[in-house]
Amino acid sequence: MSRWRAQISPYIFLSPFLVLFSLFFLYPLLRSLMLGFCSTIGPNHVRFVGLENYLYLSHDVFFLGALANTAVYVLLFLGIQIPLSLFLAVQLNNRRVIGRNVMRFAFFSTSLVGPVFAAVIFSQFLNPRHDLVALLCSRLLGRAVSIPWLTNPILARISILTAWLWLSVGFGMVYLLAALQTVDAQLYESADIDGAGPWARFWHITLPGIRPVLVFLIVIGLISGFQLFELPYVLMGGPGPGYAGFTVVMYLFVIGFQQGNLGYASAIGWALVLITVLATIPRWKIRRG
Repeated sequence: MSRWRAQISPYIFLSPFLVLFSLFFLYPLLRSLMLGFCSTIGPNHVRFVGLENYLYLSHDVFFLGALANTAVYVLLFLGIQIPLSLFLAVQLNNRRVIGRNVMRFAFFSTSLVGPVFAAVIFSQFLNPRHDLVALLCSRLLGRAVSIPWLTNPILARISILTAWLWLSVGFGMVYLLAALQTVDAQLYESADIDGAGPWARFWHITLPGIRPVLVFLIVIGLISGFQLFELPYVLMGGPGPGYAGFTVVMYLFVIGFQQGNLGYASAIGWALVLITVLATIPRWKIRRG
């Protein structure tokens, strides 16, 4: 009896996790995979159509536009976030900087709030009634200034990108700061003896030393970028002016939950998974390099 209890007890302890995992992750995953090959009108009218949904994706103007818009956001985000986070990390890694701990917490604290909360904050800041930037310009110019942050397509994209960077720069800074502190100090001493300048030390010692963390941040940025939804949706209340906030996940939301076409929405989701996997494949070459 005791031997039987010893054999069955691990499964008893694992059963709550297995039940919850099966109900809320495994079943929805398999169900969405099946729905991707079906045409649906609501949850009760399902018809198998094979690869028709995926073939339609290849020339769906809205999907391709949302994908292009999302890709631009991801490229701009990574092109600004990584250098800015690295700059802050290098500055705060200097022991001569006063108040380093306070500044670290100040920059990192923005990443502790969610994208919905950040969107609400920025929607208040950029609202014409409370626009702090327009108020500052009005004080400097001596006349009333109105900036259409949320109604102009270009300014709307800048607003989304700014809010996203506000959320993420501190997150990247903390990881890069930890990576900088693991670089062997003896390498810098040897470089000083050899007469290497600051740029040579940064290029040949610092960057190779923090390369794994840089690759990690790029991959995380790619994944989170292709999942961008809450921030533009709450900030713009939808796609926004000129479809400025129209992302792939927002298109999935519209198709699946507003139009009720769960089959096509599932196909969009799995296409997004494939695109994300393909986008992260080059990281293996970077790590080998």
